[in-house]
Amino acid sequence: MATGTEHPPPETGPATAATARKGRGGVHGPARATIAAGHLRTDRWWLAPAATAAGLLAFVVYSTWRAFANADYYAAPYVSPFYSPCLAENCVPMKGGPNWEIFGSWWGLSPALLILVFPLGFRLTCYYYRKAYYRGFWASPPACAVAEPHGTYTGETRFPLILQNAHRYFFYAALPVAGILTYDTVLTFRDASYAWGHMGLGTLVFLVNIGLIWAYTLSCHSCRHIVGGRLKHFSRHPVRYRLWGWVGRLNARHMQLAWASLLSVALADFYVYLLAVGAFDDPRFF
Repeated sequence: MATGTEHPPPETGPATAATARKGRGGVHGPARATIAAGHLRTDRWWLAPAATAAGLLAFVVYSTWRAFANADYYAAPYVSPFYSPCLAENCVPMKGGPNWEIFGSWWGLSPALLILVFPLGFRLTCYYYRKAYYRGFWASPPACAVAEPHGTYTGETRFPLILQNAHRYFFYAALPVAGILTYDTVLTFRDASYAWGHMGLGTLVFLVNIGLIWAYTLSCHSCRHIVGGRLKHFSRHPVRYRLWGWVGRLNARHMQLAWASLLSVALADFYVYLLAVGAFDDPRFF
């Protein structure tokens, strides 16, 4: 009985074998059902990848502008997380802040370009962000049960996607960056004259931001694997098993933490920018 999904008998010969080896045809290959439509979904499946693409694109545009601006990133006692630590000689002097003049006067570009490569590399290779921009920008695939427009699929075995395998090393680099941002958050308990024992609205912004950054960083799949992924007997390692469980619970919220921390780091930078340009004075709680 015909169902409309039968294919003609497979051909044999060197041409057919070569085609199979190259994976030509994609979802329309001879091993798939002969459905003319690209998908049978009737909901607005395109909303999720479109919203993802719009959100990521907005952050890319904003962060690119701020990274190349090379200005308005410090308003005592707050320093933008995009510029911390400041590794060039052309950094704005920050009393007690993360001024590490590793790069001398020959560096004429924005100092943000020296440090952003590490947190951005960590996010770009993150397992969740891969899914986000694969679907949002490359339509690979755009959504569940929706055919992707590519005829072949090589996964992450070729350049540039093979660089995704460096995610664990970016995780190692993200840890000290998060530690430095924690130090910056401690410094926000000073006033504009660097006297301790004060708290402003910016302090609250920085506290929320660093909490989300640590939650996102520690919820990383690489962190979960490093903590307990290679253990054969959890009973012999109770401390690591407990840590593995905590990271696992965070990992279940990795997507939400990825977006929340992305928004918070942009908000912290924008707050410092507004203070630096004199848009308003930082409200003080005490």
